[in-house]
Amino acid sequence: MSSALVWFRRDLRDHDHAALYHALKSHSRVHCVFVFDTTILDPLPRVDRRVELILRSIEELDAGLREMGGGLIVRHGDPVDIISQLAAELNVAVVYSNRDYEPAAIARDEEVSRRLASADFLQFKDQVIFERDEIMTQGGTPFSVFTPYKNAWLKKLDSFYLTSYPVMKFAANLAPAPRAIPTLAQLGFDSTDLAALKLPTGMSGAQTLFHDFLDRIDAYAEARNYPAIKGPSYLAAHLRFGTISIRQLAAHAHGHGGRGAETWLAELIWRDFYHAILWHYPRVVGHCFKAQFDALRWDDAPDLLAAWKSGHTGYPLVDAAQRQLLQSGYMHNRLRMVSASFLTKDLGLDWKLGEAWFAEKLLDFDLAANNGGWQWAASTGCDAQPWFRIFNPVTQSEKFDPEGKFIRRYVPELASVPDKLIHAPWKMGGVAGYPAPAVDHAVARERTLARFKSCGG
Repeated sequence: MSSALVWFRRDLRDHDHAALYHALKSHSRVHCVFVFDTTILDPLPRVDRRVELILRSIEELDAGLREMGGGLIVRHGDPVDIISQLAAELNVAVVYSNRDYEPAAIARDEEVSRRLASADFLQFKDQVIFERDEIMTQGGTPFSVFTPYKNAWLKKLDSFYLTSYPVMKFAANLAPAPRAIPTLAQLGFDSTDLAALKLPTGMSGAQTLFHDFLDRIDAYAEARNYPAIKGPSYLAAHLRFGTISIRQLAAHAHGHGGRGAETWLAELIWRDFYHAILWHYPRVVGHCFKAQFDALRWDDAPDLLAAWKSGHTGYPLVDAAQRQLLQSGYMHNRLRMVSASFLTKDLGLDWKLGEAWFAEKLLDFDLAANNGGWQWAASTGCDAQPWFRIFNPVTQSEKFDPEGKFIRRYVPELASVPDKLIHAPWKMGGVAGYPAPAVDHAVARERTLARFKSCGG
């Protein structure tokens, strides 16, 4: 029974962990490591809530491993160098990790594998229920439409894919580690307002949110559409960093039954779908899934982009959504669609500009889901919103925030505007301190239709 090293990445928990389970089952001494990756961190602004969120999750993970007799080695640098050096230093036979599907991560892992002098590199499925080519059409090709993918996903699903990995059964094989978790300052970052936001962090925070959501899951199908009420699970950031297991969530949704749970399970399947798209079609990073739309001629309007980012477009629901993102690092899912549609089809700006903004600001930023969502809204992606269907930001506001409660929360300039006018305050001659509409929706709609028709839409 030899030694092994488990490399934690997007899986910051000490339970139901594929790589950790397989390592503990196969080796008598298992070391655990997390690397604060400078190739990812260095380009970030020095105040980034996600770095602090990861640090808090690492602290809890280390504590959990220590309770089981182990501990977490924490390093700061380029993982390509660190993992190969640490594997040699610890004289491990195998390095274990859970698989990542992003092109840059795949390239990194291939280089790590090449650099390991005398150790094997084994990877496992952990962040999705079905990966890569596990769900394919009858012709053996990847699905590019969601509904048949979902049907095939549900048909293939059984208890095997939802069973948790019993890490505790082999916990005695964990190797201790010195306590050496860096501070934010040592990582080169400043403190954020994460604590003030009262976002539950780490494994315990994920379970708190999950059990809170279970009391509301039956209402999810309807409640999820209204940003002023507590409808979503708020678990996206925890799924992103793996402080909760996708198997736990999918198992509950599948077993619970009812329209709310079925709708939530469908959202989890969308997540698998977008990860499969990214793996099969890595060109979607920077290009349209529908290649014909790479020729779309978007407008160049920095002032409009700045107004959208700051929440000063003159369209209240869009502005409230953008300000929620700035203030909290979160945006309600319905509003992500509304905001993305507005940027691309009202302002006429390239979806990649919005994708990059969300990548910078969202606590739950995930490349596969972010890219998939933006291309859906821009009508350039797989199974996307048809290009001729264009969200009207006013009617969306009237339908999903009818009393303007969400708008008033984030756009205080409109606090005294009557309910009927808060969705289009220009109809009352405007409001002091709040901008007039940046564009006319009806005119912008015609320009968008012409833009797509020019590319054979």
